[in-house]
Amino acid sequence: MDGEIKKAFAKVPEATLVFWVLKVAATTLGETGGDAVTMSMNLGYLVGTAIFAVLFLVFVAFQIRAKRFRPYLYWLTIIATTTVGTTLADFADRSLHIGYAGGTTILLILLLTSLVAWYRTMGSISIHSVDSDKAELFYWVTILFSQTLGTALGDWTADSAGIGYAGGTLLFGSLLLLVLILNYSTKISKPVLFWAAFILTRPLGAVVGDFLDKPLADGGLNLSRYVATAVLVAFIALGILIFPQRAARSGSAH
Repeated sequence: MDGEIKKAFAKVPEATLVFWVLKVAATTLGETGGDAVTMSMNLGYLVGTAIFAVLFLVFVAFQIRAKRFRPYLYWLTIIATTTVGTTLADFADRSLHIGYAGGTTILLILLLTSLVAWYRTMGSISIHSVDSDKAELFYWVTILFSQTLGTALGDWTADSAGIGYAGGTLLFGSLLLLVLILNYSTKISKPVLFWAAFILTRPLGAVVGDFLDKPLADGGLNLSRYVATAVLVAFIALGILIFPQRAARSGSAH
């Protein structure tokens, strides 16, 4: 099958500084954009989840059909995962009343199951192994679970745990710094550290997004969700344009 032929380059970008900056911006956009549809437009969590789930499936289909790494398509797919993750986590907590603690536990189990299944099937969870259709499916399913988990975790710590948006930003920012230190000072698996960082950027984006658009009385800046979303879209688009990204070389890391 042509889709399963190994490629010289994966269809995902190298994990450079630009990648991580865009990832945090995309996760923040997921929070403001998701809330704009479900809250500001009053469409509700179920309808919002359905809309973003369809967009996610469409973009993943285009991403898998693409013959090479296409930056704008890749980041549109990332944004789709983070918006559907936002609305899905909110739907589980506020409509199904599972609670952020329960949702976080369920999503952590799903994420770990996805990573284990990916490793047992493909032999690697490295971004450098995303060079076939099957590996790419595992990649996007894992990302979807990680984005949804990150939303629940961010909201849980900022709201339910009572540490606030500034406290949540400091907490997850510190954890990301710890992952960076471990990356350069230990022999811990690079793919494991990558996914740890990938997961942590989502709650960081969630608390930053909430800080931007929540009321002043709740500790936010009370900015328009539409304005915040538009600014983040422009920032990501310019970031992709000004700082070209290269595709991860297939098989160069394990």
